[in-house]
Amino acid sequence: MDFERDSPSFFSGPYIDRRSEQREAASWLADARADPRTRYLVSCGTAQLMRGIAPGDAEPRIAFLPGNHPIVEAAGADAMVLLGWFEDVPCLLLELGSDRAADLPPGTSFQELRPLSARVPREEAALLAYARALSIWRLRNRFCGLCGSPTRPERAGHVIRCSNPDCAQEIFPRIEPAIIVLVTDGERALLGRQPSWPPGRYSTIAGFVEPGESLEDAVAREVLEETGVRVRRVDYHASQPWPFPSSLMLGFHAVADADAPIRVGHELDDVRWFSREELASGIPLLPPAHAISFHLIAAWFDAGSPVPLAALRA
Repeated sequence: MDFERDSPSFFSGPYIDRRSEQREAASWLADARADPRTRYLVSCGTAQLMRGIAPGDAEPRIAFLPGNHPIVEAAGADAMVLLGWFEDVPCLLLELGSDRAADLPPGTSFQELRPLSARVPREEAALLAYARALSIWRLRNRFCGLCGSPTRPERAGHVIRCSNPDCAQEIFPRIEPAIIVLVTDGERALLGRQPSWPPGRYSTIAGFVEPGESLEDAVAREVLEETGVRVRRVDYHASQPWPFPSSLMLGFHAVADADAPIRVGHELDDVRWFSREELASGIPLLPPAHAISFHLIAAWFDAGSPVPLAALRA
């Protein structure tokens, strides 16, 4: 089952030079503020400052602020995170408190990434996803989970430390690994749908990895729990950061017997086998093209079709 690997998934790729060694420098913030090229990506909770949202605008873009903007000048060190070098210039995340009124530039507003992600330029979408994941981690770790003391950021915002000297535990960014898998019997793809999805939409099977479980074990368990189908081969395909809120989607292809019966699990309201002919005809409605679930389906489909699925679905 050797499908050709796609280009880097959406929200990933070499969009930023992280330069993690710069986080160790005590002067990282002073250096960034002194550099007139430095750009600031501003967030408020999980929403981020954008422009190009109004009707008629070509596409949403990040509303970067320069270092001399009043919002930037008024921000304290604890509100800043060094993201890296984006388009060869320093880029910082600036987090505004949700209760703080800001004098925003005309034509900008705070927007959530998820409904805009497919419309934002690819590299900017990846940067927004990276910043969003850090914002969520920081919001969830304002207090120490061991002793309850307030925490403070260190290492350019990429480490959080308990302020209690008797505890002083370090907290690092965390991601939640989740598997997502396309099961096939060679000629058909096994897809399910959740009750909350738009009518007619089906997608691949997914679920979180549990403690003490390998990725392959998680694939086999989730497929069995949600569909009743036992897989006999599991192959890694690709991964995708998914900052809603902080997942890393680990994509697989798996093979099941052609006569495998289906039993619908508790999280899905339907599971079906679909042929390439059905997928080519527009049945069912598939996930958006930027999602790894679509790429898993397309990789299998394209291996047996002269016309790519993306072209047929355009």
